[in-house]
Amino acid sequence: VSDFDWSSIDTSHLPSSYKTNSWQEKELLQLADHFFQQYTHLCPDRKPLFIHPLNECGVQKFVSTTVRPTLLPYPDMYYWSGCASFVCDYLIMEPLKCPITPPSSLYSPTTILKYQRGNCFDFTVLLCSLLIGAGYDAYCVHGYATLEMCSLDQTQELCPRLRKPPEVPEEEDPNKYRIKYPLEPQSQFELQQKAKKEEETESTQEEEREEEVVEVDKPKRDPLHGLRVHAWVLVLSGKRKVPETFFINPFTGNHHSTTDECFLGIESIWNHRNYWVNMQDCRKGCKDLSFDLNDSFCWEIMFSESNKPCQLPTESPQKSTDDMVSDPSDALEHWGPCMEPLTGDSICLISLLFTAEYENPFSRGKKVILYDKAKQEKWAAYANEDGLVERLTVYADSDRTEELEVKEWFKHREDLLYMREVNKQTQLITEHFKPGHPLLLKAHSYTSLEPETERTVEFYHTARVDGLWKRFESATEMTEYFVGREDFLHMRHTEFGERDQKMEKAGVTADANPRPIVQIKEYFHRNPEKPADEDIEERIFMVIDDVIQLTYHLELHDTIASKVVFCRVIGREKREDEIFLSRENTVKYQPWSSEKHKNMRRLYDLLWELRAEQKDLKQQVRDSEAEV
Repeated sequence: VSDFDWSSIDTSHLPSSYKTNSWQEKELLQLADHFFQQYTHLCPDRKPLFIHPLNECGVQKFVSTTVRPTLLPYPDMYYWSGCASFVCDYLIMEPLKCPITPPSSLYSPTTILKYQRGNCFDFTVLLCSLLIGAGYDAYCVHGYATLEMCSLDQTQELCPRLRKPPEVPEEEDPNKYRIKYPLEPQSQFELQQKAKKEEETESTQEEEREEEVVEVDKPKRDPLHGLRVHAWVLVLSGKRKVPETFFINPFTGNHHSTTDECFLGIESIWNHRNYWVNMQDCRKGCKDLSFDLNDSFCWEIMFSESNKPCQLPTESPQKSTDDMVSDPSDALEHWGPCMEPLTGDSICLISLLFTAEYENPFSRGKKVILYDKAKQEKWAAYANEDGLVERLTVYADSDRTEELEVKEWFKHREDLLYMREVNKQTQLITEHFKPGHPLLLKAHSYTSLEPETERTVEFYHTARVDGLWKRFESATEMTEYFVGREDFLHMRHTEFGERDQKMEKAGVTADANPRPIVQIKEYFHRNPEKPADEDIEERIFMVIDDVIQLTYHLELHDTIASKVVFCRVIGREKREDEIFLSRENTVKYQPWSSEKHKNMRRLYDLLWELRAEQKDLKQQVRDSEAEV
């Protein structure tokens, strides 16, 4: 129930056109009243039309004159989704005083914007004004809808954020000559017995579920089903490249098909230039309705838009034709000025909506929407210090007591964080960043911000020099994945040992006492410019054991890969700048190599290169640790 007193609003600032009717509007109201009387006489079983309610000044106005096409100077307001989301966020919903009759008054969009509240008709007129101003073929609809839609009850609906995109069917394999392997033989009797038992258990479980649903989830039958009055927006296809006609519920801003079962019938529609009465059967809702407004059998139009002259009898041939319309087809031209969008009204709408108010549409600070097993909260930009603008909480039950997942969206953050996901069961936190982060972060998944705990970091690899795409780190290992590198490196795996316990007890920091590197593995894609026995596929640096192992790629006809292993010389003291190579500490298996690749001189040069690369690799690993 609304706690706002509409009788106390200030109307002194409104233009004179709100408080009086011009001679054109008076004649327009006479025509509308005549149309209303004819309709009542021809269709006595139908509800009265919503055609000339009172405005906020107590003056009777034709509904089409209340629609004032306006294009607001904001990029989002050029699209129907931006207009719809603004209206549903900016205004506070008020239910109709009587759920089965339309309101007795219809306030102007100027007043509705100023006080930021209204019923479904107020929402609809404002949204329709914005859509027509943006170039859409939009109409206000007076009809009937379900209890949930009229009362803005979305607790039985799935949150739009949780809706999965439609699955694309997989194409069947066109190769009909593909080998079909025989299945394992199974006993048909055993399969029948197993299926019988499963059917029995499933039937009992379904009965139990149905009982629970009947007791808990089944909504009560609405005694006013089909009678509840609602207003929404109709957008016809054609203009602004709209491919298909659709409805917009102004309370939620959601797009609906014209066959949606929530819409139960239509009485009339109107825009800023005309008024149409639906003459089609609505016993099946809006599923079978035709929205061809030029079809006179489906829609009764108030002002004829035909160019054909229509002779009407006049009372006196000498009577001046300046004060009356002898041709209904000229009605739009005659009364057009009082229905055309007034520049003053558009300026009034724009001046009411300052940039600060547009960016802060929530009059109560935030907006809370309850869905089935979910809760959505919205804030204006800059309302929270951390830039939080939206939070979606997913629950395990309909009572919303046990949290499963929390998703948060942010705006205008210095670190370019725009979304955070928290799994309440595993405590896994995943943060997503926009391009432009100093470390080129794309996503960061972790359970704790303590160093050397499990985490996965994704990067915008096209912007990084090293082509790093993803990095996984734990207390004992770190794995890095690369894309598009010139050296064809695609993965690096590093294993760490335990720190020196004596230094830890002495209170030495982690930087001064780093984790010892035990082993570094690198994996490379095939380089087609090199022979396979010279193109390394895997290389392993066993740092503590002082062993280097190389594995080469295979040619198409090969079955065994070439390998080279450099081992430490037993009994010889290791010197940093010395390389000792002998047949004892070198194990090679290169069956496909030429003789020139098997001499010791080449192996000696290769070992020199590997030693230098191992040193660089260790520094790269330390840099990666520091980056994490």
